[in-house]
Amino acid sequence: MNRISSDKMEFSPTIDIKMLREAGVDLSSRYTILPGFCDVHVHFREPGFSYKETIASGSRAAAHGGYTAVCTMPNLSPVSDSPENLALQQEIIDRDACIHVYPYAAITVGQKGEELTDMEAMSGSCISFSDDGHGVQSDEMMRQAMIRAKSLGKIITAHCEVNSLLRGGYIHDGEYATQHGHRGICSESEWGQIARDLKLAAETGCAYHVCHISTKESVDIIRKAKSEGVDVTCETAPHYLLLDDSMLEEDGRWKMNPPIRSAADREALLEGINDGTIDCIATDHAPHSAEEKSRGLEKSAFGIVGIETAFPLLYTYLVLPGIITMQQLEQLLVYNPRKRFGIPLGNDYSVWNLEAEWNITPEIDFLSKGRATPFDGWRVSGVNVLTVCDGKPVYRWQ
Repeated sequence: MNRISSDKMEFSPTIDIKMLREAGVDLSSRYTILPGFCDVHVHFREPGFSYKETIASGSRAAAHGGYTAVCTMPNLSPVSDSPENLALQQEIIDRDACIHVYPYAAITVGQKGEELTDMEAMSGSCISFSDDGHGVQSDEMMRQAMIRAKSLGKIITAHCEVNSLLRGGYIHDGEYATQHGHRGICSESEWGQIARDLKLAAETGCAYHVCHISTKESVDIIRKAKSEGVDVTCETAPHYLLLDDSMLEEDGRWKMNPPIRSAADREALLEGINDGTIDCIATDHAPHSAEEKSRGLEKSAFGIVGIETAFPLLYTYLVLPGIITMQQLEQLLVYNPRKRFGIPLGNDYSVWNLEAEWNITPEIDFLSKGRATPFDGWRVSGVNVLTVCDGKPVYRWQ
């Protein structure tokens, strides 16, 4: 049995041989033990939208994908914008989660961008502050949020989007949009707000993390800020690394925010992975009902699922061709996100048959309630046979 390890964080799992055998692991060399993955950007939809996903179904899906820690975004009902609302979510987590689930708290009340939340009151109950799904439009409001987060030792995690630049768009403002008569979302709607926030982060000294970057300009701006000593990290997602807008189809499973960008943007993101500008790969796992994703590109809800396929896709299409190394992938999925957000690894790991191949078939394979993925039908290598969290099995391959 192979064990992949890193010198960046202690990974010394206690391996229960009996448990491995009960899970069907024959201890041959074709199995590889990987440390528990950490996704700092997921939507488990509960409370408020349990028809899309629940803490129970989302955490089971995460365990299927080899994840043992996730951070859940606050765009719920009620929004996680008060100690009472955070407590409601935490009660469900404590009852139903099979892995470690760390909730975000909102930056503004109701995520409306009009009034800051009581960040001090929520600081001890959240992993970070974010208005994910909405960019904070007011410069002064973001400045004050950063000042308060800095005083609390917390990270501001930002969905960057300039509302005035959206103009009703719903896919990338590129060739596909032009050729098919769709309204596009320009790249500046993302990178313009990142540039603003990085100036504020430099001014306030706040720790700042950028969600789901998708454009080449975003990579360049963050790279420059890092070189200047700004305390910034960022994430991208598998779909931005493996897809571009030339591959789009007239189907809601191709609609997410930010949108899949151009081939040049994808190449820039890969460069950012390789030079260390991009710190983490997060899935932005965002399940919706089948009906909500059945309305085509224009009218379907934004968001796709991805936590069950992230590792096999990245391993198959980035590691095996030699675009990145397995050690790099571990840094992006395990060590960097845990280090940035202070999430311990513990006795968390998954056991993979990396030689096994399968076709992604959401209706058959997924434990998530969500089924919408642009990777439907893709052939991948890597089957997870066991996930262990805190030394206990939380997923077994059947």
